[in-house]
Amino acid sequence: MSQKMNAIGYTKYLPISDAKSLFSFETELKTPQPHDLVVKVEAVSVNPVDIFTRRSQKTTLPEPKVIGYDACGTVEAVGTETSLFQKGDRVFYAGSYIRPGSDSEYQLVDERIVGHAPKSLTPKESAAMPLTSLTAWECLFEQLEIDFNAYQNNQSKSILIINGSGGVGSVATQLANLAGLQVIATAGNEKSKKWELEHGAKHVVDYHHDLIKQIHQLGFETVDYILDLKNLDAYWSIITKLIAPFGHIASITGSGKDMNFAPLKQKAVIFAWEWMFAKSYFETPNMITQHEILDKISNLLDEGKLKNTLTKSFTPINAENLRKATALVEDGHMIGKVTVSK
Repeated sequence: MSQKMNAIGYTKYLPISDAKSLFSFETELKTPQPHDLVVKVEAVSVNPVDIFTRRSQKTTLPEPKVIGYDACGTVEAVGTETSLFQKGDRVFYAGSYIRPGSDSEYQLVDERIVGHAPKSLTPKESAAMPLTSLTAWECLFEQLEIDFNAYQNNQSKSILIINGSGGVGSVATQLANLAGLQVIATAGNEKSKKWELEHGAKHVVDYHHDLIKQIHQLGFETVDYILDLKNLDAYWSIITKLIAPFGHIASITGSGKDMNFAPLKQKAVIFAWEWMFAKSYFETPNMITQHEILDKISNLLDEGKLKNTLTKSFTPINAENLRKATALVEDGHMIGKVTVSK
């Protein structure tokens, strides 16, 4: 297969207010690899990874780079070794960091990291969910080693989620609550606090004030699990004091270069990094788990056990609207998710 398609990308980093920071262009849709789906994209969302990727571009690229790591669309064609989907299926996915992103008319994506889109959600609602849901699920149930199905046992366990109102936090609070945990989340204003309480948090603490004191006042001397979704370097000393002996910590942020792990040794604490793209980046044998996770998320959404986290949307999909959506994420105070749809 070889055909022209419209896409949106960049060749160098520019402030998002600049019309050339993201622009439309025509490119070629490559021939699908054996496990690929050819997806006609109907909706996308913007994530912090889009911002990080653009800002990391220090030189001018010879060809525009297409980003975008969330999509909902319809399968138009399949590769020679696909077995999970067929033409006409509605799908949602986050994609791979080492392949062209979803900000295009069509996208090639390996079916092993794709899920069946929720039947009860619109394309723009579905596009808000993949990256954050995969990240939240892997953080909780792979890196923190929580058993999603052990509801009764988990009721005696506590988790602190730092930034419970962001994209990942809005899903993580819900999933942790569904698993039975006592969920404590951080917020900085009443709007975020209300959102977190509506999305699974039992307690909310104000990150502008002493977190340790607030958590002690709630009756928790320590917490069993801590999930950092904001700034690991800034919160590290608080985390090491609050984590319980034999506790688990996971983070999607931070450099790790100035962190003192010594306080964790005596407590025999387990620490893990989470990067949702690791499986597809290295094409590990467990890539298929992302397909399985997304199908579970889809079912939870259709059953009404999980709320979609879309709070802002733009239409249609064009460079101007992607710049508007990106500006909201860059602001750093986004609650939930923003999407751009056809």
